[in-house]
Amino acid sequence: MIHLPSFVGFARLLIALCWLGFLAAFSLRKRPAEGATGPRAPAAVAGILLQSIAIGLVWTLLAERFPDSALPEVVMRALSVLSVLLAVASVWLVVDAIRVLGRHWSIQARLVEGHRLVVAGPYSHVRHPIYTGMLGMLLATGLAFCVWWALFIALPVFAVGTAIRVRAEERLLHEAFGEDFEAYRRYVPTVIPRWKIHSS
Repeated sequence: MIHLPSFVGFARLLIALCWLGFLAAFSLRKRPAEGATGPRAPAAVAGILLQSIAIGLVWTLLAERFPDSALPEVVMRALSVLSVLLAVASVWLVVDAIRVLGRHWSIQARLVEGHRLVVAGPYSHVRHPIYTGMLGMLLATGLAFCVWWALFIALPVFAVGTAIRVRAEERLLHEAFGEDFEAYRRYVPTVIPRWKIHSS
């Protein structure tokens, strides 16, 4: 007899599928032409490693997680819906950010020949929307699988890795674009978007 997954189980399956979409977005990116790459920031590799460790921690710890939460079913369902919405939004954000960057995007911090300062699309809300999406996926996974305690371990590691990558990347952008980048940095937040309240 085939047993259909529960509501919470189905939400967890959707989270796993979102991770596959997240990874696919990186593999389908445009690549710069051979010989078109410019300055790099090798220090960012340490940030990539720490971010990867944080994501790995969540998945490793959820495999050893405590028994399912004793929270009421209605709360579990609400958390499941919230997690799926967060994961879908995060994948969409990453895909859109990579699309807007086009050939300028790369896993390692570097500039390409003819590099331009991208401030459109998701970059008009945060300077590093891909890291925003990664953070969203991390939170969605912890909520969906009830491993909130794992997030207390993974989030600080992720934050340090992100800070390293942001510093390395923004040093390159400052050297390339000077005051234009500084003006952009003053106006647009790093990873967490600001809620703007417009007075009438």
